[in-house]
Amino acid sequence: MSQILLAFHMLISVFTGAVPPHLCRSSTNWPSASDLGTSNFSVVTGPEGDASFSCSAPEGVPGTQQAQLNQSAAQALSNVQATRGCPAGWEFSREIFHSTVATEWNLVCDNKNLNNIGSSIYMFGLLVGAVLFGSLADRFGRRSIILVGLAVQSTFGVGAAFAPNFYIYVFLRFVVGTTISAIIMNAFVLGTEWTGSKHRMLAGIITDYFFGFGYIILAGLAYLIRDWRKLQLAISAPGFLFIFYIWVLPKSARWLMANQRNEEAIELIRKAALINKKPLQEDIEINQEYIGMEKIEGQRKYTVVDLVRTPKLRRNSLIMFYLWFINVMVYYGLSLNISDFGANIYLTQLIFGLVEMPARTITLFTLNRSRRISQLAFMAVGGLACLLSVFIPDDLSIMRTVLAMLGKFGITASLSIVYIYSAEVFPTVIRQSGIGMGSMCARLGGVLAPVIYLLRGVNKNAPMVLFGLCSLVGAALTMLLPETANQPLADTIEDVEGSSIRHPKLKNQQVEQGTSQAPLKLCDL
Repeated sequence: MSQILLAFHMLISVFTGAVPPHLCRSSTNWPSASDLGTSNFSVVTGPEGDASFSCSAPEGVPGTQQAQLNQSAAQALSNVQATRGCPAGWEFSREIFHSTVATEWNLVCDNKNLNNIGSSIYMFGLLVGAVLFGSLADRFGRRSIILVGLAVQSTFGVGAAFAPNFYIYVFLRFVVGTTISAIIMNAFVLGTEWTGSKHRMLAGIITDYFFGFGYIILAGLAYLIRDWRKLQLAISAPGFLFIFYIWVLPKSARWLMANQRNEEAIELIRKAALINKKPLQEDIEINQEYIGMEKIEGQRKYTVVDLVRTPKLRRNSLIMFYLWFINVMVYYGLSLNISDFGANIYLTQLIFGLVEMPARTITLFTLNRSRRISQLAFMAVGGLACLLSVFIPDDLSIMRTVLAMLGKFGITASLSIVYIYSAEVFPTVIRQSGIGMGSMCARLGGVLAPVIYLLRGVNKNAPMVLFGLCSLVGAALTMLLPETANQPLADTIEDVEGSSIRHPKLKNQQVEQGTSQAPLKLCDL
């Protein structure tokens, strides 16, 4: 359920940071925005929000004549020379948004880049949170960090609704971003540690569905609440309702065992067994082997350097890091800039949310056939759709939205696959480090996604071209990865490199798997 709130916080800037059409505020001889009317905002501002009088005030315009602007507005205004800035501020259209961060703090013209930089700083918070809360979770437990993350997220999210200036607002959003990583990572790990291997993929997809529900619900909330402060409050305050997690969210039995808290782990396992109607015998002895935490004695420590030490693993690692980076960059690049597609922003948000469902569902049917082809195909679909949208004229907003929707479909499915593919490409001895580095690359992609839209100052199509080309490069590189569908997982680096040398204890473990004498695992309860 918390995934719904995470979607709110991740995507809220689509509405709170929107920039409506705007004009320089009226002077003694210049008609006000109300005189011009809503329709004339588009005439003088244009789709990019940077036309003549959105960033400069004209001189020498007879107010009584210009107040009657209608069909001749464009011609009349084109004859006026803009000679100064906007000392009196700006007038904003209120047709779609009553208030946004941009309208309250005038994030237009010379300050227009601050909006994208603020979104990038929020994404940087996710990177910081991944590093900070990942280590804290190993020390204090997944449950504790999830609870702390929810409390901090709600507190600072509500605080952002009362921010007195843009810089404090960005700082509060940065802190919220760190908690997003705390909750996503540890909820995923906690769920994995309590879910049987046969159902982990389905459990992950169901969790992603709730993110999609949040996507859809946000479109409705934003439509009903047009003031950014009230909207920020509406998406943040419900987080305090999750206080009931204190009583219902379980600890991780695996984490307890790893920290020598065996009695607590045994009690949790017994409760899980009773809930699943598989009660344990009273005299059963539960140890590390029973919960799948048997360690190989004498095994050397591995570091992230081992990811690039040998040829094949280095190739696989670098490709997977690139795929993480590009998938997240394109996903949020499309999600956070839906106003660029020209259609109704609320309808587009709703469509993008609905697309999440089939995009994540279809992977359930394609992954078992081929991980590699699935990854390649969906990345290619996303990349081609982004490139094709460049050739669609601005007045065909429906066609642009359809292509954007297709691109979002492809990249969402691709992003769902990369999580599973990564866990199978990296060998057991260094899997956690590989996924951790992949996640770091993903956060960097999220940081760059808003910044890339600054390239519109060079060419308005530059972001979509970049998204499309990078996705197609990722699709091509996927062909160099090994196929892992229906294949045994690699346990050691030697397995990846093609060596037949294997740890004898690992061999014994694989032989025992699937036999009736295999020890009881936590996922069997």
